Amino acid sequence: MKTKLLAVLAVVVAVACAAPALAQREFSKVVIKTTQLAPNFYALDGDGGTIGVLTGPDGVLMVDSQFAPLSERIIAAIKQISDGRIRYLINTHLHGDHVGGNENMAKAGAVIFARNNLRARLARQGIQSNGVPNVPAPPLALPVVTYDAPTLINANGEAVQLIPVPAAHTDGDTMVFFPKANVLMTGDFYRSLGYPNIDRNNGGSINGMLAGFDAILKLTAADTKIVPGHGAVVDKSAVAAHREIMIAVRDKLAAMVKDGKTLEEALAAKLTAEFDAKVPGAAETTTRFITQMYAEMKAGK
Repeated sequence: MKTKLLAVLAVVVAVACAAPALAQREFSKVVIKTTQLAPNFYALDGDGGTIGVLTGPDGVLMVDSQFAPLSERIIAAIKQISDGRIRYLINTHLHGDHVGGNENMAKAGAVIFARNNLRARLARQGIQSNGVPNVPAPPLALPVVTYDAPTLINANGEAVQLIPVPAAHTDGDTMVFFPKANVLMTGDFYRSLGYPNIDRNNGGSINGMLAGFDAILKLTAADTKIVPGHGAVVDKSAVAAHREIMIAVRDKLAAMVKDGKTLEEALAAKLTAEFDAKVPGAAETTTRFITQMYAEMKAGK
């Protein structure tokens, strides 16, 4: 019975998560949008996770690299706001829409920084969040500098803080804080688009996600610009609201799991209904969110 339940869970997670990844992407139509958030800090949006760019005399420091087919356009956009020398690249987590351009950026001169777990997962064949096996990354795409403690990069007048976030979206998450610019980039452990995404195949967890939200709230000020992996730039009040929603849904789901309810019953209960109007992208992410939490609770973690 347990084996059958786990098989059903795997199929549901794969269906919920795989559709966007499997859909054919029209990279040729993607336009890179540049938004200035501080005098020498910019956000680049194209297809995939938002990229951060710190410019200045020391060369460009990037956060994440989106998909490989977009690298030329991303580099062209960077040249519009800097001299184009890409020196550092920080990966917030291992998903392809954030690290797919790593090899191209390394060829352009970037030294790649990331968590130890992220490098290890990129280097070997593993399982993507949608349950599909991934291909090991080529050597140039792998992070060169790895860490598991808070790390500083002094560049362009900033003491850029690389802050590990254990076992949240994945087990290799990093948030990146630019204190002078007053900008925090979270990667995907916080998203202002949709409900939380806990990638259990790559070490994500409910408690780690909530601890990450707490870390954001402790680190930021009321006027800090918080740049999520996906969605609009927000302030800490939005993160606090996101945290409270997750706790409320978690508690309702935990009661159902304790009562022996099935996943199908949990999904039918529409546990997020009271929050859906407040969450952009709710309809596309509710099933994934409930399924991920249910699987973790049933596993007893």
